[in-house]
Amino acid sequence: MSATPASKTRVTALPGDGIGPEVFEATRRIFEAANAPIEWEMAEAGAAVFKKGIASGAPRETLDSIAKNRLALKGPLETPVGYGEKSANVTLRKHFELYANIRPVRELPGIRTPFTGRGIDMVIVRENVEDVYAGIEHMQTPDVAQCLKLMTRPGCERIIRAAFGLAIAEDRKKVTCATKANIMKLTEGMMKRVFEQVGPDYPDIARDHIIIDNCAHQLVIAPEQFDVIVTSNMNGDIISDLAAGLVGGLGIAPSANLGDHAAIFEAVHGSAPQIAGKGLANPTALLSAAIMMLRHIGAFETAATIEQALFITLAEGQNLTGDLSPRGHGVGTDKFVGQVIANLGRASNQPSRDYHPLSLTPWPNLTAHTEPKTRELLGVDVFIESDLSAAELGASLTQLAEGSALKLDSISNRGVQVWPSTGGQTFLVDHFDCRFMLKEPAQGNGPQGISDLVKAIGQEHSWMHVEKLQRFDGKDAFERPQGEA
Repeated sequence: MSATPASKTRVTALPGDGIGPEVFEATRRIFEAANAPIEWEMAEAGAAVFKKGIASGAPRETLDSIAKNRLALKGPLETPVGYGEKSANVTLRKHFELYANIRPVRELPGIRTPFTGRGIDMVIVRENVEDVYAGIEHMQTPDVAQCLKLMTRPGCERIIRAAFGLAIAEDRKKVTCATKANIMKLTEGMMKRVFEQVGPDYPDIARDHIIIDNCAHQLVIAPEQFDVIVTSNMNGDIISDLAAGLVGGLGIAPSANLGDHAAIFEAVHGSAPQIAGKGLANPTALLSAAIMMLRHIGAFETAATIEQALFITLAEGQNLTGDLSPRGHGVGTDKFVGQVIANLGRASNQPSRDYHPLSLTPWPNLTAHTEPKTRELLGVDVFIESDLSAAELGASLTQLAEGSALKLDSISNRGVQVWPSTGGQTFLVDHFDCRFMLKEPAQGNGPQGISDLVKAIGQEHSWMHVEKLQRFDGKDAFERPQGEA
């Protein structure tokens, strides 16, 4: 991190869009009143940048500022939905490999919900750059879209180690790994397996595994049972918003995005354009994210001072913004900020947690690769676009494979075997996964006959891509379609 001569840490400030500039200015005022050891370096990202024609939403100057300072505080950024440019939020996460998303979920004083008094105090640790959020999508046919879900062993290991590291830093007792390993046995299953391999390295932390849909269920039934939840990208995106709803909603939800080379702290909520510029915005989420940032740089005392002032303001309930006021008639942003500033130095009835420095395991700057002891090629999946019936397509492909090193083994449609027929009633679309198996397993890339077969198929049918079916160290490295014997 970068420090000024006055022993202040320089932070890239991204006020953002909509209410972003208002909640950033509120946070800046409170930090100034608390004499927080921060110096701001202003930068921009989001809507204003998109309007300049920069498709990433983050200009080079902003990226350079974050790279230099290694710290940023970010307000909400507008993201086009369903079209147009990339998300500026995702751009920043991927550019700096901010692989760990940290979402604390804690019952706050004065904010009443159906779960008040349950003692909710957990952290959701979400893998932040892999999974379906890798953004690799293709239209396979005019009616069939594909999104690749990519999960890696190093990606799973580093987020799991980050979760255990956070448990140690915050003196927490248990880490729960939430996956969909019962269905996605290779991707989500990898996270479960790595969790089971890494867990014993942290003998003082209890650990367990839960299926993600049961995790969502349990968050509503008994949220107080959770301490730290670690999960994959999309799962974490969903359950962290659910968990925020248990304690008051996104308006109070902070977040940290951590990596080996930078850290970006942000409010979770959106830009709320309907109230932008009206002085009504609630700065609690961004202020709480900034408090997390203070702890990240080791300014624990200042962080606790500001957090306690916020707690007292919320508990007394006299000067709350409209979204927090139990009567729905709140004050403006300025008055709320003024009350927090007036409460600096006071201690609330709800103590701040004891925090210690969080140490992330640094990852080497090289291409991660594991070479199996044995590698066999068993066949290929050829994905074909066709309006034929499964029986007609099967007959055609069987004939095309005659005399080759492969034979047609099965055809599936949306993951269900449709040839040979299993007697099911599957609705067909024009996207078939056609599995050809080698008559004899091969080493390396297999025989020339594979490319010859694909060429022959291409003369009769439209194919999209070919997927190798491999076996590593004696274990099949592919799933079988539903219904296959």
